[in-house]
This record gives sequence, structure tokens and C-alpha cells, in this order.
Amino acid sequence: MKPLHIIILIVGYFFLLMLISYLTSRKSTSNEAFFKAGKQSPWYLVAFGMIGATLSGVTFISVPGTVGTAHFSYMQMVFGFFIGTMVIIYVLLPIYYKANVTSIYQYLDKKLGTEAHKTGAAFFLLSRTIGAAFRLYLVALTFQYLIFEQLGVPFAVTVIFSIALIWVYTHRAGIKTIVWTDTLQTFFMLAAVIMAIFFILNQLNWSVQDFLHSDALKEYNKILFFDDFKSKSYFWKSLFGGAFMAIAMTGLDQDMMQKNLTCRNLKDAQKNMFSMISLLVFVNFIFLSLGALLFIYANQKGIEIPMIAGKTRTDLLFPEIAVNSGLGMPLAIVFILGLIAAAYSSADSALTSLTTSVCVDFLDIEKKEKSEQEALRKKTHILVSIALILIIILFYELLDQSVITGLFTIASYTYGPLMGIFFFAIFIGKKVKGEWIPIISVLSVAISYALNYFVPLKTGYHFGFELLGINGLITFLGLWLIPKK
Repeated sequence: MKPLHIIILIVGYFFLLMLISYLTSRKSTSNEAFFKAGKQSPWYLVAFGMIGATLSGVTFISVPGTVGTAHFSYMQMVFGFFIGTMVIIYVLLPIYYKANVTSIYQYLDKKLGTEAHKTGAAFFLLSRTIGAAFRLYLVALTFQYLIFEQLGVPFAVTVIFSIALIWVYTHRAGIKTIVWTDTLQTFFMLAAVIMAIFFILNQLNWSVQDFLHSDALKEYNKILFFDDFKSKSYFWKSLFGGAFMAIAMTGLDQDMMQKNLTCRNLKDAQKNMFSMISLLVFVNFIFLSLGALLFIYANQKGIEIPMIAGKTRTDLLFPEIAVNSGLGMPLAIVFILGLIAAAYSSADSALTSLTTSVCVDFLDIEKKEKSEQEALRKKTHILVSIALILIIILFYELLDQSVITGLFTIASYTYGPLMGIFFFAIFIGKKVKGEWIPIISVLSVAISYALNYFVPLKTGYHFGFELLGINGLITFLGLWLIPKK
């Protein structure tokens, strides 16, 4: 597939998003629409759209790429996601709706005071900025590999181009637009994966049943790992790590919760979350099955793992096979549409939620004059976009591991204090010495990092994503030790 064809697809898809942006923003471009969508979003629409936002380009490309070495062990974390989502449904959502907040970190202000509010929001900004940058980095890297490198375009220009498109269709109505665009993007992403499986099976002359019963699949489809508790992929570590990740990266994340808060009431938001996680378990299994199929096909056809900037990248195996292996134009088109959808499904909502948090939690936009609010929001939107561009370019220079692994590793550090502060507010709720909250939060990250570095050296035990829970517990205990007299 030629670069020009891909660019035409991107432009066409972009105009479709612009049409949705126009239709959703023509009646209102107010802050109420940008931040809360008027609390009129249908729950089933939010649920389907959140699948795409949860998966993003990381799952679309990176999860299939992990199958070669990690098999289906990722499903252990997915089972943990389900457990964590039950905590969100029955513990966190009722709290947010009762508090009637725009930013979920306003709850911390009501329970623990301004310092807790600002610290929680700051750790969200750090976590979500890095997370959004990871996701956009992977998609920009793929666009660079497939299109712009052949045209001699620098990676920085690719990144600026990607984020500029997102800014254009989100700057008017924010979350109100995103609820609808996420639905479209989820559809394209899932359609791309299902059609990719169909095309590759057809090339191998296999039916779905042949694939599921093949000896080749048995080399990759191990799900449960109980043999070595020191390993990162040990079942119980992955299960609890997945639960902590769901609570932190969904339930305590303004990006994901902002969509829930656009539902009409608590009951609708709970139905949305239960529907979303039920579908997500099945969808992740489909992604891993695609990963196994990609490695089987690559082995049979002698396709090498792609390299870029001198580094081997299993993340790029799916793009390589879909676009450059001669499977035909239909698969290439479907993959590019899925990739574009994956790029925008999480990045647009991240850009909006980061803008919301900066405006509400730090700039106190709700206390400003009405005449000032919209201009302040638009300036913040631009500055957040620039920050994402700079961080993605930094990742390009430094990162050399699987993006899904890098994303969750960073989350284990940055979301830990946020989880500790929230659960202290919920279950203890006593005022603490506010000036110590940011200090304890930073110390918690430092202690967690030290544990992750020294414990494997001394004992051979390797932390998985249960490190997030340990990090949160350290913050929780630290707050318990500084009561306000």
C-alpha cells in the first residue's frame, strides 16, 4: 500500500470526525458541554465507546505483539480488570454521583482538603499525560514506519500532525463530541481485528475451528501461569495487578470517569461499566488470538520482525503483515482504518480530560467570570497538546521496550499515590496534615522504585503489576501516620 493511499484514508476519516464534531457542537460549545456533555449521554453509547478508549492503539498493536514471548498471559490481567471494575461500579461511582463533581479529584477536597485535591490531580496529570503520550507514540511510530519515513518526513512532524488533527475536532464541544466519536472508533477498531483474522486464516487455508485446534496455536495460547511465583507473569500477581490497574487507570482516572459522569444517573453509569467490562474480556481474547495468528503466519512465510531506528519491534508485526506482506488491499485498508480509530479513540478523550483537570483542579475555572471561562479553556487545550508533542518525541529517543509493558510499568508508580489517597479518603476520611500529603506521595513512589530494583537482586523475586497495590498501601499508611490534631 502506497503512502499516498494511507494519507487519503487519514484525510477521509478526519473529515468524518469533523462532521461528528460539527453535529454535536452546533447547539452548544459551552463549558458544560465540553466537561459534562449536559449529562445526557445514553449509557449504552458510552459503554461501547469506552471499549475503544480502554483498548486504544496499545492493545490494537502492542498486545498482539506480546504473544510471541508472553503467550496469552495478558488474560490473567484481564480477569483482574473485571474484579477491579466491580469495585468501580459499587464503590467509586456512587461516591462520584453523590458528590456531584466535574473533576473526580474535587471529592478529595471535600474529604481531606485542598492539598489532597491538588496532589491527587497532579498525579493524574502526570499519569494520564504519560499514558496518553505512550498511546500516541505507538500510533505515530506506526505512521512513521508505514508512511512518513518513506517520504523523508521527521518523526516530530508526524507527531505534530497527529495531535493537530485531534485538537481540531475536540476543541469546540470536548466530551460531548468524544462520546460519539469513540463509538465510531470502537466499531472500526473491532472490525479491523475481525477482518484481519479472516484474511489471514484465508491465506493459511484454515477455518476458525482449524486454527483453534492447531498444534501451532498450542505454542502460544497458554493463559494461566502458576509454576513460578517469582516471575512477573505468575497468576495471582497478574490477577491482583490487573484489579489494581482497573481501579487506578479507570476508576481513579478523570479521562475514563468523565465519560461515566455524562450519563443521566448513577444506575445508567453502572450499567455502562458492567457492559463495557463484560465485552472487554472477550475482545482482549480476540486480540491475543490475532497475535498468535500473526506469529504463526510470520513463521510460515518467513516474515522478519520489523526494525526501526535499529531496534526490533514486535509492536510493528501487525502493521507489517497487514500492509506489506501482500495479503491484499482490503486488509491494508481495514488495518489503516482500525489504526486511525485506535489512535484517536484514546488520545482525544485524554486531551479533553487533561484540559478538564487543569481548568477545574488548578485554574478554578468554575469560579471565574463566564466571559473568561471559554477563552481559558481553549488556551489550556492548546498548551496540553504542546506538552503531549514534546513528551512523545522524548519517548522516541529513549524507549526500546514493548509499549504495553512500558505503559503499565509507569502506571505502577504514578497511579499508586492516587489510589492510596482516594482509599484513605473513602475508608478513613479523617483530616491529615496537608503539607505532608505531596511529600508522602513522592516518597511512596521512591520506595516502590527501590523495592522494584533491590528485591529482585537480593531474592530473585520480580514484581509484576501488584507493585501498584503496594505503592498505594505505602501512601495509605503514610497518611494514617500524620493525623491532623
